[in-house]
Amino acid sequence: MKNLFFLHDSSIFKKIMAAFLAALLPLMAITWMIIEKGSENIRSEISESILNTTRFYMDSLDKEADRISRYLPNYVMDKDLMEIATTGNDMSSYERSRKILDIQRRLELMKNSSPFIKEAKAYIPLIKRTILSNDFETSLNESEYTAMQANVKLYEEPFIFWENRLFITMQYPIISVKNPLYIVGVELSTSKIKDTLSQIGGTRDGHSVLLNLERGWEIESGVDSALLGQMKALAVKKQQSKSNEGYETVIYNGKRFLTVYKYSTLWNSYSITCIPEEKVLGSLQMYRTLFLWACALSVGIVLFFTYFLLRFIYRPLMKLVQAFRRVQQNRLEPIVIDRGGDEFGYLYKAFNDTVRSLNTLIKENYEQQIRNQRSELKRLQSQINPHFLYNCFFVLCRLIKLDSQKEKAYQFCLYIGQYFQFITRDDEDEIPLELEVEHSRTYVDMQSICYGERIQVSFAGDVPAIHVPRLILQPIIENAYKHALGNMVQRGELKVHSDQTENEFMIYVEDNGQSITDKEIEQLQKKLRHSTNHIEETTGIINVHRRIQLRYGEDYGIALSRSDLGGLMVTIKLSAS
Repeated sequence: MKNLFFLHDSSIFKKIMAAFLAALLPLMAITWMIIEKGSENIRSEISESILNTTRFYMDSLDKEADRISRYLPNYVMDKDLMEIATTGNDMSSYERSRKILDIQRRLELMKNSSPFIKEAKAYIPLIKRTILSNDFETSLNESEYTAMQANVKLYEEPFIFWENRLFITMQYPIISVKNPLYIVGVELSTSKIKDTLSQIGGTRDGHSVLLNLERGWEIESGVDSALLGQMKALAVKKQQSKSNEGYETVIYNGKRFLTVYKYSTLWNSYSITCIPEEKVLGSLQMYRTLFLWACALSVGIVLFFTYFLLRFIYRPLMKLVQAFRRVQQNRLEPIVIDRGGDEFGYLYKAFNDTVRSLNTLIKENYEQQIRNQRSELKRLQSQINPHFLYNCFFVLCRLIKLDSQKEKAYQFCLYIGQYFQFITRDDEDEIPLELEVEHSRTYVDMQSICYGERIQVSFAGDVPAIHVPRLILQPIIENAYKHALGNMVQRGELKVHSDQTENEFMIYVEDNGQSITDKEIEQLQKKLRHSTNHIEETTGIINVHRRIQLRYGEDYGIALSRSDLGGLMVTIKLSAS
């Protein structure tokens, strides 16, 4: 509703453009919604498909790892292995070699039992040998043997990740001891795991990774390091929210990636696959491109329509509006008729006829109006002249009676002479602002004799070389003494300062009086706004305000507000040109 009210007061051009866009934009929005809805549906279906693929391959990995873990105890309980691990140094070389070969054959069978086993091993510390499935002369790698021990694993999953290699091990005795008799383990093929991960999204240029956040290892199928960082961040977020599977969109290098994740309890890891959306939504991308071309065409239509409106409707209409504005500024100038016989041509001709009639009426009445205005200005100025005379003689008498105040009485007489010499000059309606300020200072000097040091007055700011109506500043200062500072018990303060912009000059008169309330300030401001209805006012702020407006126009005059000193601030706004 607010937008409708806004259009109600807007230009015809805005209304026509709003109507045009109101018809065009919904069609574009519906088209975009259809494309986005289709894209979302396809994205959802493909995501579910990829998630099912992820489930399948992760289940395969889980089953294979579980099978290896369950089958491993059969090898741990091997009699030959137990015998050589306990009495290997007491055996003859022949017997020990025969048993090692038997163990190797069984390790070979274990290795060949799964494509995910890269190597099967038996670590025997007594003979300081690591028996491999296909190697006989091997020594015991102490750091590797220590890493394979059960007491090193402080977690539940069966895997040990050591130097970028993945192991499943079991020791004998099975209970966790620091120095077991031997350890049987298999090294999983990370390349085979990578191949399995690449099957999830490899056909669509996807990248997959198996992330174990708690152990800090990952197996990835050629993922960019920065993209891998975003995958890790996604896994952390999903782990915190306890989300085991799903899909969402990841943005990397300005490209959108459809990201599918699945958590494996056995591996205690997240399988995450990122596939570029352009590979998933290839056909829809063409429709998006067509839609963008349609948008560009719509923009072209809007621009053409806008040019048509500007050229044939808006500019002729604005020409007429500007002519009326010139009339409001008292510039009665005819319009150059450059139209044919259309509606605007008729309006131009009617406007020119009206302007000619107004020029005739103004010419007949102009001199009379000027005389009336000058007469009112003189009347307002003459009303100010006796305003201060009432109290001057009482002060002078009091000073003359005191012998110690004769010098002040003399000075006061000089001030009175200067004061009334200024206000009784009738030869000029306007004077330099410098003389007006000097007259105000004279008035302040007179009041300083009356009030002494009880009221502090300061003048600040430059005085430009402009002419202003007589008596616009001193009555404001007099008003501050009379209504704000004269009856104060504590110390009074009066500040007069100015500010100038390119076209305006402001004079501020502030006091710290406490007698006026915010409500009274608002009432006085309201009186100023309707000053033309208070012609009977003879003194004070409204008198000055009305004379300034008669001189400069309705945009100038006096404004009232609360001063930072606590009292009233009177702002006198004059033209600086």
